[in-house]
Amino acid sequence: MSCVIKLSKSVEKGRPVSLEPSGFFIKDFGVEGDRHGGKNLRQVSFFGIESIQKMEQLHLSGLCTKRFNENVITENIELYKLPIGTLLKIGETIQKITQVGKKCFGCEISDNKEICSLANEVVFTAVIKSGVIKIGDSIEILDP
Repeated sequence: MSCVIKLSKSVEKGRPVSLEPSGFFIKDFGVEGDRHGGKNLRQVSFFGIESIQKMEQLHLSGLCTKRFNENVITENIELYKLPIGTLLKIGETIQKITQVGKKCFGCEISDNKEICSLANEVVFTAVIKSGVIKIGDSIEILDP
C-alpha cells in the first residue's frame, strides 16, 4: 500500500521541522506554516523514500538531499511517473500534481553527468481541498 511516512515543513531556511503525527494542508497555499507555501504551483513537495535510498546508496559527499526540504515522504508509489494534472487523495486533502523534477543544486552526481533522483523524482502539488494528512495515510490516485 502506498502511504505517507514522514511530514515536515520549512519554517526558516535550512531548518525543516517534522510534523508528527499530522499536518494541516491549506487550499491554494500548502502546509500550514511552511515558508514555501503560497499561491504558486509548488505548494507541497513530495519525495519517495525509495528515491532517497537510491541517493544514499551512492555514498557520495555533498549531496543536495540535505538542502532540499520535502514536505511529504512517501512509500510504495512512484508519483514522478504520473502525469502533471493527476489528482491525489491523501488524508482529508485532494492535491494536483503540478511539476515533476526540479532544478539541480549541483553535486558530484551532476558533475559526473549521472542521473539524479532528486532532480528527476521530486513531485510538487497544489492543494485543491484543505485538510489534515497523517503519517500512515494512504495515497489514492483519482480518476480525472
